[in-house]
Amino acid sequence: MTMKRALPTLRDLGQLTKVSISFASTLLLAMGSSALNEVQEMHLDARMARTRNRPLPAGRMSRPLGLGIALALAGCGMTVLLGCNGWPTALLGALALVWYNGIYTPLKRVTAFAIIPGALIGSIPPAVGWVAAGGSLASPALLSLCLLFFLWQVPHFWMLMLIYDQDYGQADFPTLSRHFRIEQSARLSFTWMAATALSCSLLPTFGAVRSLSSVAVLVLASLWLLWRATVLLRPQLGVPQFRRTFWNINLFAVVLILMVSLDPFLPIF
Repeated sequence: MTMKRALPTLRDLGQLTKVSISFASTLLLAMGSSALNEVQEMHLDARMARTRNRPLPAGRMSRPLGLGIALALAGCGMTVLLGCNGWPTALLGALALVWYNGIYTPLKRVTAFAIIPGALIGSIPPAVGWVAAGGSLASPALLSLCLLFFLWQVPHFWMLMLIYDQDYGQADFPTLSRHFRIEQSARLSFTWMAATALSCSLLPTFGAVRSLSSVAVLVLASLWLLWRATVLLRPQLGVPQFRRTFWNINLFAVVLILMVSLDPFLPIF
């Protein structure tokens, strides 16, 4: 027999409204952080083919204007987070901004492994929504979700680094090729992708998802990602394989976000 969930109450709708506002404000904050990153790295972006046509390095926008837009976006995001959801979500938003622009961005110029501490950024947005809906930061369900996004960030970025290795080298960014052969870098990335896929099992274990259909989709998505990642174990790897893997791991993230978001509205059994 199918077990149905109770109809949403006014309290549930209020929490949904808070989550929606936190989503919009987090998006504004992320846009501001990204814009600030481009201000910080405009001289480096000008040296890479992938980024030299962005408004700042291409000269279509002045640095003061870019900085003003970045601060306006981030300021709006922080203001809405604080005004609608209180200090806990605002502090999380501030942590994301400081960590990305104050720690991760400078660290990228020092080491190719900057993404490992930098991957904390991927864990913060789910925490913002969770706290906005009244959840606890110590919840095992939230921590399992944050861990999954933390693990996902690393191969996501390393695939970009392998695709644009020469570009990053021209801008004097440390790359994996300075430390490993291509085959070694690929196997290292495979290990992180496998950890990402396997960590999906933590979501139903700790209650981040409860619907049988959500669990089934996530299991299939994890197995698919693991299978697609095995291309990184083959010899004679090149940009086409890295590019396909990059899109595969992004598609996996889309499915993950979709199922976690829909899970509260799906039958448990």
